[in-house]
Amino acid sequence: MATGGFVRLPDGSVVVALLLAHPAGGPGPLRVIAHAASRQRALTRVRNLGFHGVQLRGNSAPPNPDEVSAVLYHPQGLLWRPAYAGQDELWRPIGALFRPAGPQHAADRGRPTGG
Repeated sequence: MATGGFVRLPDGSVVVALLLAHPAGGPGPLRVIAHAASRQRALTRVRNLGFHGVQLRGNSAPPNPDEVSAVLYHPQGLLWRPAYAGQDELWRPIGALFRPAGPQHAADRGRPTGG
């Protein structure tokens, strides 16, 4: 069972915030924010990422207005960051959680550029 909460928006959609363990056994828990048509669909989106057994009972830690704004303006509608990060820590797309860390461009891998 995850700690978290939800907020229903005026258009009927829901933003769910969850405190989850890092899937790769990383350094500390994650705060995951999901936007969907219903609370159940938001939880299904999170479960489909590999966070099996996620349930939300109660509303002990609903998303704050900054979290709601962040997820509404993101095209995927699914974000994360370290749970106990400061306010200056940026939200990241969920895909970044499962990508291996390392260089992203050929120039960053130390390949010769010719010459």
